[in-house]
Amino acid sequence: MKISKPKRVFLPQDFTVTNWEGLKPFYEILSQAVIKSEADLIKWLHHRSELESVVSEDMAWRYIRMTCDTTNKEFEASYLFFVQEIDPHISPYNDTMNRLLVTSDSQFPLDVEKYFVYLRAVKKEIEIFRSENIPLFTEIATLAQQYAAINSQMTITYDGKEQTLQQASNHLKNPDRLIREEVYQLICKRRLADQDVLDELFSKLVALRHQVAINAGFHNFRDFMFASLGRFDYTPEDCAKFHESVREQIVPFMNARAQKRKEALKLTALKPWDMDVDTEGKPTLKPFTDGHDLTDKGIACFAKIDSYFADCLQTMKELKHLDLDSRIGKAPGGYNYPLAEIGAPFIFMNAAGNIRDLQTLVHEGGHAVHSFLTKDMELNAFKNTPSEVAELASMSMELISMDGWDVFNFDEDELRRAIIDQLENSLETLPWVATVDKFQQWIYTHPTHTTEERTQAWVEIFDAFNMQEVDYVGQEKYKAASWHKQLHIFEVPFYYIEYGFAQLGAIAMWKNYKENRSQGLENYKAALRLGYSKPIGDIYKTGGIQFNFSNEYVHELKAFVETELSNLEN
Repeated sequence: MKISKPKRVFLPQDFTVTNWEGLKPFYEILSQAVIKSEADLIKWLHHRSELESVVSEDMAWRYIRMTCDTTNKEFEASYLFFVQEIDPHISPYNDTMNRLLVTSDSQFPLDVEKYFVYLRAVKKEIEIFRSENIPLFTEIATLAQQYAAINSQMTITYDGKEQTLQQASNHLKNPDRLIREEVYQLICKRRLADQDVLDELFSKLVALRHQVAINAGFHNFRDFMFASLGRFDYTPEDCAKFHESVREQIVPFMNARAQKRKEALKLTALKPWDMDVDTEGKPTLKPFTDGHDLTDKGIACFAKIDSYFADCLQTMKELKHLDLDSRIGKAPGGYNYPLAEIGAPFIFMNAAGNIRDLQTLVHEGGHAVHSFLTKDMELNAFKNTPSEVAELASMSMELISMDGWDVFNFDEDELRRAIIDQLENSLETLPWVATVDKFQQWIYTHPTHTTEERTQAWVEIFDAFNMQEVDYVGQEKYKAASWHKQLHIFEVPFYYIEYGFAQLGAIAMWKNYKENRSQGLENYKAALRLGYSKPIGDIYKTGGIQFNFSNEYVHELKAFVETELSNLEN
């Protein structure tokens, strides 16, 4: 696939972002524009979109380089320079441009069907913008960066080797229970070494975020974030309904799976270090050797599903837009970062050679395909899909791509085990999502809580949604601090319930794919091509599925996965 940056119309072809003084004239031009017709307005929108694409891509590369090597002080300084010296200046200009857009639309109305979703979001941005929040957002972004830096330095030494926690987690699949326990304890000890530092960091973030909400006229940060994230299609009460559906439908199912695991392992107590090992004592699945091998196998896997999917990953490989291996000094987690101007995103992850890494690659690969399918949309705003849609793309790809997993050197039995792991994970995700979301709702609706109260709330919520069959006796301290490993809580608050909604949608999408492969793929791509030009419910409907999280719907999808698991295991 040939890909290159489009020819610029508003900015000089050789323009690069260096400092605010270099950017300011372009924001001044757009903010002071005189719009006399619908044609003027559309031209202005295109110019604004071009500027947004260039600036966001510059920011993206600063973030990517910093997370790929958190030890590089130049990369860190470059990222923080943007956060502290450029971004704060952009916010008031964005507010001015938003107001100009709304005023101009009232005089020269844009196509309602085409621009409805975009204008709806712009009006909400105007409603919640407060200039006094600009320095607070800068401080929040600076503090959130510290979380990645702290986690990137977490290692243990085992078997004479220093290993990242991602690499060390491979030992939790070892058939030798003593090895599993020893490594688990080392990981816990290392995480707990930074417990106080992370608790203090998070308390600062909570206080700042609450002040942002108060400044914007909200009672709490939860309600502010629902507005900020543009959650027009559901409410906090709907999230509570999702929590309850998961508690009633999924938690008992996962408890039954845990009981089955305990019996298969012949244990009197199922401990946290017993959850990843094969119950029949079979060797750990090793689907690839390193990041290069994972890339090539990922491309081959996608090729078996759809040639376009493979072309997307191949293009990223050629552009060197992949950094997959885990290493010391690299930030935790994984992401697909859209690059708005060129259109080919960047995938970052911490592969350590296990089945979870395969799942992460196809997940981020789904995001990447989404980026490619929307790269030629008219406005940058149309490409900024809400997370409920973005995660539908990635989670559906996890399941659809299973048809190509045989390229990962699995024999028949290993492939069966890999698919069982994926299906278990697709349901196990739901209680964890409910846990994290309910915890965040508690945090920000109780903004003056103490660290001790926060810990107690986490434990109570954790116990309500996670497998009661797992015995945490002796591991109480780690369980109480286990939320520290979830980077979303620190870096992107409230970006998590989307995984739950999208997981339900992904199961439905896979069900349709299994019933009619060609139609299922076409529906999937048709939904993704919409970007954010339609409301969430309409996008899901285009994909042939429902945006639904009722008890009945969750039961229906659980039953489908349960049947598929039964067919594989019997």
